[in-house]
Amino acid sequence: MKTLEQSVPTPSDLPVYLKLAMVTMIWGGTFVAGRILSDALTPLLAASLRFLLASLALLLFLGLAGIPLARPNRKQGLQLAALGFFGIFFYNLCFFYGLQYINASRASLIVALNPAVIGLASWWLFKERLSRAKVAGIVLCIGGAGLVIVSRDPSLLQSAGQGWLGDLLIFGCVLGWGIYSLFSKNLNESLGPLQTVTWSILLGTLMLWLACAAAGEVRVEALRGLDIRQWLSLLYLGVLGSALAYIAWYDGIRRIGATRSGVFIALNPLTAVLFGALLLDERLTVLMGVGAGLILTGIFLCNKPLARSPQKTI
Repeated sequence: MKTLEQSVPTPSDLPVYLKLAMVTMIWGGTFVAGRILSDALTPLLAASLRFLLASLALLLFLGLAGIPLARPNRKQGLQLAALGFFGIFFYNLCFFYGLQYINASRASLIVALNPAVIGLASWWLFKERLSRAKVAGIVLCIGGAGLVIVSRDPSLLQSAGQGWLGDLLIFGCVLGWGIYSLFSKNLNESLGPLQTVTWSILLGTLMLWLACAAAGEVRVEALRGLDIRQWLSLLYLGVLGSALAYIAWYDGIRRIGATRSGVFIALNPLTAVLFGALLLDERLTVLMGVGAGLILTGIFLCNKPLARSPQKTI
């Protein structure tokens, strides 16, 4: 994951930036879709259904494209199982159960630490260079995301009771996503992003359904009560928010590295706020605009001085 630096940006990286920005816009919309589903399904069942749809969408795409599902060797299989555990199973358990103790805004503030965790881990584990511009960009992204979230819900910094447990669980999301983002390099090179994402989601989905069955939350009657808006939200979460977005995310990591891709996560709370304003009539504030400016400046600083990674296809 080492990167080289030069004094001018590389125009050919622009499609990668646009793809990663699109991914964060999709993920921003998942907060709205999740809210629509929250009254109808339990968190574990919702996560299991989400990734079941993602698995079916990926397998359908492979079938229509005439691409056979790869047969990983034993080492690759263990690596894929680890990605499925940390990026799908562990992440979703930490996220959904963490939200039982703290609100979504406070959780978003903790998740906004992702760029820093990914950047530091890349520097420590893979010796990826952290220039001053990149460090400044990461700091601005975190600060901007924090400003957007706090201005949306000023009370989120107050925590009582077992709030510390919710914080710990949500920080587990950060660790799980960091592992999912960082430890895919060899698989991305040997299997490609499409096969890597497909296998990790298939294995993670299996783990979720086993947990769902063990908790006694597999209830068919819950599906009968879903209206058309809730079904569309579930399809959005599964097909766009999981299958397509995960492939684009992994392809971005392979092309420009985990740290440069990771800072785009700071756009997530911003797009969630914009979708909330458009679809849920939530209020926009001047502080949110300032936070948006900080996020965009941080992304620019992290990516402007860095050279292009070798171009590869899915």
